[in-house]
Amino acid sequence: MALRSFYALVVGAGPGRAAAIRFSKAYPVVLIARRAESYEDTVAEIRQGGGQAIGIAADVTDAASLQSTFDTIAKELPDSKLAAAIYNVNGGFLIKPFLDLKQEEFQTAYFGTAGAFFSFAQKTLPLLLESVPDSPHPPSLIVTGATASIKASAKFASFAAGKFALRALSQSLAREFGPQGVHIAHAIIDGLIDTPATKGMNNNVKDGKIKPEAIAESYWHLHSQPRSCFTQELDLRPYSESF
Repeated sequence: MALRSFYALVVGAGPGRAAAIRFSKAYPVVLIARRAESYEDTVAEIRQGGGQAIGIAADVTDAASLQSTFDTIAKELPDSKLAAAIYNVNGGFLIKPFLDLKQEEFQTAYFGTAGAFFSFAQKTLPLLLESVPDSPHPPSLIVTGATASIKASAKFASFAAGKFALRALSQSLAREFGPQGVHIAHAIIDGLIDTPATKGMNNNVKDGKIKPEAIAESYWHLHSQPRSCFTQELDLRPYSESF
């Protein structure tokens, strides 16, 4: 049965849908995406399964939109505390030769990834700290990274810069807030995720894509780890993916 005094917050698509469904087994879930159609089916599926979920259309890169989002959550779940927040945002994914890259494109990708996380973390961390004394599991902030978080390929300058910064920020926050009881983890997703968007890619390799449900289980594992055994970073890849 879901714990109604706590909720989980999931931002972004990709592994977000599977994570929302997995966490809804324990908590009411709030899903945030730019467009309502990105979360409507997931909200409906959770509700049909007996869980509680709400969706909010918002742009986490916009400070006013982010503030409005948390105001809405406070109204919708007035007696609930934040147990887990999953940040799964790829702002400005762009593959482009560096000399063709415009400064505004670089800034959009950088701030859309790391800058947005800065704002999101400043909103969620006070709420997670409030949950430390009585949360069923250590309050958690889980950040989705990518291969580009640690390896910058050619023509990935803007995307990799944002992902490198995202990793650095999550690492710094883990060292600052871990001793206060908040678990902050960065997950490197190194490979294609098995979603409709990747249909037709890598079809000649069986199990060559990462199942979103497997990512979600890993995220739940991170959230449910005891304080005596926090993982700050893990990397996930299919068996066929080279390191």
